[in-house]
Amino acid sequence: MAEAFLGIVISAMATGIGALPILFFNNVSSRIKALLLGFASGIMMAATTFSLIPESLKASNLWVLSFGMLLGTFILNYINSKTEKLDKNDFKFLSGVDAKTVVIVTAITLHNLPEGLSVGVSYGTGADNLGAIIAFAIGLQNAPEGFLVGLYLMQQNIPKVKALLIATFTGAVEIVTAAIGYFLASEVDGLVPYGLSFAAGAMLFVIYKELIPESQEDRHVKFPTYSFILGLISMLYLTLHFG
Repeated sequence: MAEAFLGIVISAMATGIGALPILFFNNVSSRIKALLLGFASGIMMAATTFSLIPESLKASNLWVLSFGMLLGTFILNYINSKTEKLDKNDFKFLSGVDAKTVVIVTAITLHNLPEGLSVGVSYGTGADNLGAIIAFAIGLQNAPEGFLVGLYLMQQNIPKVKALLIATFTGAVEIVTAAIGYFLASEVDGLVPYGLSFAAGAMLFVIYKELIPESQEDRHVKFPTYSFILGLISMLYLTLHFG
C-alpha cells in the first residue's frame, strides 16, 4: 500500500514539478510545446494499449472491455462538453479574478479526475508493476501539462509563484480519485476489469481529443509525429522490461 500511495502522489504532483520551469522562463516556442504533447500522447497510448487493455482482457472478456472503454469515453466526453459551456457568468462570485482563467483551470482540474482514477485502479489490481507503469505514464503526461498551464496563467498576468501553485492544484486533485479507485479495486470483487477498461477509455479520449490535436497545431507537424513515436517506443520498452 505504501508503494501505491507513493506512486499516486508522485504521479499527481508531476503537474507541479512540470510547472517549475515557469519560474525561470516567460515563454516557450510552439514547436517545443508540440514535441512535449506528442511525446506525452505516445507514452499514454503505449500504456493503454500494452498494459491496461491486455490486463482487462486477461481478467474478463471483450464485452467487459468494450463496456468499460465506452463508459470511460462517455464520462470524459460528458465532462468535456460541460466545461466547454462554462463562461464568465458561472463565476460572478469570484470578483477580481479573470473569468476565462477560472474556466480553463476548472476544465483542466475536472479532466484530471479520471486520470487519477486510472492510477488508483491500476495499483488496486495487485498486478505486477501495472500501477507503476500507469502512474509513470500519467505522470509524464502531467508534467508538460503543468508547464503549459503555468505558462498560460503567467500570460494572464498572474504572479509566477501563484501560477505554479494553481498548476500544482490542478494535478493534486488526482490523489483523491486515485485513492477512491485503489480502495474500490482492492475491496470490490469483479470490479478490476471494469476499472481497467474504464481507465483505458478515459486515457484514449484524452489522447485523441486533447493531446494529439494540440500537438498538431504547429505547422511543423512532422516533429510532434516523431515525438509521439519516440514516446510510444519508450513506454513500450519500459512495459516489456518491467511490466
